[in-house]
Amino acid sequence: MRKILNIVSLIIFFILLSSELNAQCPKKLDGVWTVTGFSGELWFAKEKDIINKNQQFFKGSAEGVFYSCDYGGQSSTYNSYTIKEFLKNKEFKELSKVFAENNFSNNKTEVFVNRITCNGKKISDRKVMYPFVTVCDSDKGFYIYEGAIITLEKIKNY
Repeated sequence: MRKILNIVSLIIFFILLSSELNAQCPKKLDGVWTVTGFSGELWFAKEKDIINKNQQFFKGSAEGVFYSCDYGGQSSTYNSYTIKEFLKNKEFKELSKVFAENNFSNNKTEVFVNRITCNGKKISDRKVMYPFVTVCDSDKGFYIYEGAIITLEKIKNY
């Protein structure tokens, strides 16, 4: 009887663990992301000013090459799509090449389009980082910025 209880307990533990891991995908923003490359055209930014630079998110704070918020009412929300749904959306069509290059083709994989906002302490402090695209089970993120798609890689989790 004790052996059966141990086995059942282990099964329950692994079920709970796997459901917790699956729930983490959209909440993957917190951490340090490094800009590893881009495709397209940078209209005003210089490559040397963004490549190998970091973008960091931690709870109500952010600091980095594209967006900063010093605990000034930061919030984030996201929409999730399958890869197929995501690439059908005209707003994100230019990401199809980048997704193919990164082997994101499994239609069951979720894609998260994140909108990160900072209310700021004054009206002039208000900022938005959108769209920051993440893919479940990947440490890569993509930010459409100027005429380019910026590729970031998560190097540290919080």
